[in-house]
Order: sequence, then structure tokens, then C-alpha cells
Amino acid sequence: MSNNKKRCSWCNEKNPLYVEYHDKEWGVRCFSDEYLFEMLLLESFQAGLSWECVLNKRESFRTAYKGFDYRAIALFGDEKIEELVSTPGIIRSRRKIAASIKNAQVFLSIIEEFGSFYGYLCGFTNGECFTEVGKTKSELSERISRDLSARGMTFVGSVIIYSFLQAVGIVYSHERECFLYK
Repeated sequence: MSNNKKRCSWCNEKNPLYVEYHDKEWGVRCFSDEYLFEMLLLESFQAGLSWECVLNKRESFRTAYKGFDYRAIALFGDEKIEELVSTPGIIRSRRKIAASIKNAQVFLSIIEEFGSFYGYLCGFTNGECFTEVGKTKSELSERISRDLSARGMTFVGSVIIYSFLQAVGIVYSHERECFLYK
């Protein structure tokens, strides 16, 4: 599977989904609201679990969560929560599912206030991207986490937000030995 390429140490090269994610998606700048919400939702479900576990369930999440349409998710009610709690293939934590709905509502309000979620993030980054290796959180992730929590989001602690920033390319973290390091 490795194709003689050295990858970041966290990448399980026996899992083709993980290799694909590492090689083609992780750390690539993508700032559309749709993608940012997808990654924020998935990262919030990672709390207490491995990213590989979440990644393996991504397509089931995509189906259960209407293609990660934050507008639709913001309207989910109690019946949908019950449906999701019994949906095989996703992480069926009632607390995380309820949080995903509330987070979609807050995400929408942030877009209304800032024009886009990336516009909101730029308030913290000035549109810059950062290169950091070997960290799990930073002053930046702390500030964003605190602000999102104050706005009503949950499962958005500093470590989750740091992982999110890495995933979407705001924090570039490929290890020095990785063939993608630049």
C-alpha cells in the first residue's frame, strides 16, 4: 500500500481510506462552507475515538446526515435524533448527535454574521496558514474553541479544533519525514 512513500507516522498504511485521506485531503486548503462543516462535524464525533474510526464511517455519516448539509441538519428534531441513534454505520452517541444539530445551527448563525465560516476563521488567522508539526493544540485552537463554545457549540475543545484546522489546511502539519512535507 505504501508505494515506497514515507507518510506521517499516524497514517495506518494498511487502511486504503486512511492512505487516500492522508495523501490527497489532509492539510489541503479547502474553505467552502460545505467542506468546513463536514470536517467540523466529523472532528466533533472523533472526541474520545480515533480519526481512523470516524474516517471509516464517513460515508455512512454522509448518508445519515444528508450529505453534511448544515442547513438541513440545523432543522433536525427529536425524531431525527432517535433515527440517528439507531442508524448503523455511524457513531451513535446521543450527546454527539444532539451537539451536531446545535453546532449546525450555530454554524449557520456564524455564516450569517461573517458571510462564510472561513470569513469567521479569518478573524482569528488574518487569512494566514501556519506550519506546525508535533502539536495537538495551540493558542489559535484555544481561542477558536473558546469562541465557538461561547456561541453554543459543543464537542469543539481545543484538540478537536486543532485537528480540524490541520484537516482543512489552516495548520499544515505533515511530518518532516513525510513525502508531502514542504
